[in-house]
Formats: sequence, C-alpha cells, structure tokens
Amino acid sequence: MSSNDKDFRALHAGPDLLILPNAWDAGSARVIASAGAKAVATSSAAVAWARGYSDGQFLPFDKVIAVLTEIVHAVHVPVSADIEAGYAHTAAEVGDTIARVLDAGVVGINIEDGIWPPQVLCDKIERAKAVAARAGVDLWVNARVDVYIRGLTSVGSAFDETVHRAALYRSAGADSIFVPGLVDRTTIAELVPAIRLPLNVLAKPGLPDASQLQASGVRRLSAGAGIGKVALNQTFILARAFLEDGRAEALSEMPQELTNLNDVMRRG
Repeated sequence: MSSNDKDFRALHAGPDLLILPNAWDAGSARVIASAGAKAVATSSAAVAWARGYSDGQFLPFDKVIAVLTEIVHAVHVPVSADIEAGYAHTAAEVGDTIARVLDAGVVGINIEDGIWPPQVLCDKIERAKAVAARAGVDLWVNARVDVYIRGLTSVGSAFDETVHRAALYRSAGADSIFVPGLVDRTTIAELVPAIRLPLNVLAKPGLPDASQLQASGVRRLSAGAGIGKVALNQTFILARAFLEDGRAEALSEMPQELTNLNDVMRRG
C-alpha cells in the first residue's frame, strides 16, 4: 500500500495526462488495467448500477468496501475510490469511512461537496487526511466541486464560485480539484492556474480531447460512469436481441483482443 500511494501521487506530477477509465468491479478493473491504465478509479454510479442500486449513496457501504477490496486484489496498479459524499454527514463520520477504505487498500478518493455548504467538505477533507496520516498512507484526495454539474449558481458566477471552493478545499488539504460538467476549453485553461492544484475533468460530449486538455494544463481525465453506462446499455441491447430470436451470432462478436477473457483474468 505504501508504495502504491507514492506511485499514484507521481502519476499526477506528469508529464502525461492521467487518464482514468473508471471501473465498477474486479473484472472491469482487470480489463481496464490490461488495456494499459496506469491506475484504476471506480465510478460510484457504475458500482451501484452493477449491484442493482441507484447512484447517490444508496448502495450499502459494506458492499462498496467489498467491491474495493476485490478490485485492489485484482490489479497491480493504484486504486482510487469514488466515495461520493463520504457516506457521512459530518467529519467525525467520514473518519470511519476513510479507515475502512484504507483497509481495503485504496490510495486515493473522490469526495464531493454536492448541495452541502463548502465548509462541510473542508471538514471532511481535514479528517480524511488526518486518518490516512495516522495509518501511514499518503492518501490522494480529489475534491469534487459540483458547481457546474449541478448548476449550483448562475452561469455567470460559476467560475468564481468554483475557484472560491477550490481555494477552501486546497487549504483543507485536498490534492486535486475535480470539476465535472465543465467542457469549454477556454474556461478550463483559465481555471487551471486559478485553482492552484491539479485539475481533473470529466469526459462528456463537447470536452476537448486528451492532447488539447494536456496542452491546457489539465492533469487528470476521468471517464466517470461512461464506460459502465455503455457496457450496461450494450447488455440490454444484446439481451433484447437474444430474447427476440435466440441467435448466438451477436454474442460472439467482440474485439480480437478480448476473445479469451480467461487470459485477461489469469493471475500471475
């Protein structure tokens, strides 16, 4: 664990953009790592959907920990967990969350402010860092600012509010700032120096490609729930087609690289 936290921290230092195709279970994590990912991050939404729950901390936390433990054991790269709002209302409660996440072997977290006042997340970040330090883990805290994705302010004040919250979270000990929902390249380029921490953005239509993001100073790009959503939608499409005619042709169509999933999953 101690070496992985250092490895994960180093990935944010460059020179390359850290691209994270988010996983939802041990199998998807294994596939993502085999595709060349330097780290594996989870998507809270995809993790919940894969277990028949909706996103928003509805998946029981015991199940979250079980998933994280399985993922850590399945891959040889650092693992970061999306823990939503920390499964906690207060800083005291988030300490228990962090202790269990660390026990699972995770070395980074995403934690969001959502609709709560920024001071709530500040307190959670301080508590998370303190608990991790006592455990001897240099936990990477990716503080998610939800101003754009939730429309928490008017469009005209969204940039300033994001910078304001980022400054608070930086002072509380955050290591990077995640701003999902922002896609405008000019705004992204202006935000990079303003937040004074590595910037993480979320893949969505309209977002510049990786080379443009890197040129703008972005340090981290996340797929979020995107890959999991496509995978589950494709499952629906294949299941519906199979139910209609029972033909197996569509079930055998896959990229050449993944013709034998057993090879991908083989431990060694």
